[in-house]
Amino acid sequence: MAAKSRNTTEEIAELVTSARVVLWDFDGPICRLFAGHSAAGVAGELVDWLAVRGLHGLVTDAERDSLDPHLVLRAVDRRHPGSDLVAELEERLTKEELRATSTAMPTAFADILIQTWRARGARMAVTTNNSPRVVRAYLDDRALTSCFAPHIYGRTQDLHRLKPDPHCLNRALSAMGAAPGAALMIGDSPTDFQAARTAGVPFLGYARNARKAKLLTEAGAEYVVGSLWPLLETLRH
Repeated sequence: MAAKSRNTTEEIAELVTSARVVLWDFDGPICRLFAGHSAAGVAGELVDWLAVRGLHGLVTDAERDSLDPHLVLRAVDRRHPGSDLVAELEERLTKEELRATSTAMPTAFADILIQTWRARGARMAVTTNNSPRVVRAYLDDRALTSCFAPHIYGRTQDLHRLKPDPHCLNRALSAMGAAPGAALMIGDSPTDFQAARTAGVPFLGYARNARKAKLLTEAGAEYVVGSLWPLLETLRH
């Protein structure tokens, strides 16, 4: 667990125990969606699909080199917002995400943490840039859907509202009748932190490696953990 000050452990424990609503990012804190189905490969396939149609110029070299399928999708949407092209590209990404669920790797302690937190009375929602169809498929397979349903808020056709826009967080808070300060978001990227900050929701970063931890702290995240185990231990005591 991160230790920025002698009180950090206690402060994180307070975040965990006081949260009445927990907003989970999906890919990262709950699972590694592309553990066996490369996200970089999917991004490359989307770029190749555009190139075959003579649309290679819709993404810059930097966007092509990002190896991030969401960045490719957003880049095309910025240039052709709401178009059939964007809808087809989004559907292709959704199908690749659905394929990835079969080889997704559960984040250590995520399943039991979700179940324990729910049993302790907290309500759960997923707030993600992935397709809600993908989230439901994964949660169904792990017998976790009942911990979240119906509060799964993912990518919509309004791609400009992907995180760091707080749209999916605000949808969750509104549907659950929750004040931002009574919630906690768990995310693993700077865009998660930025969305939570804009929505006024306390944030707890999850970083599975030093690179991700550095990105979160550089973005301004105050609390970052490298494992979900301490959160589970907090709830058990």
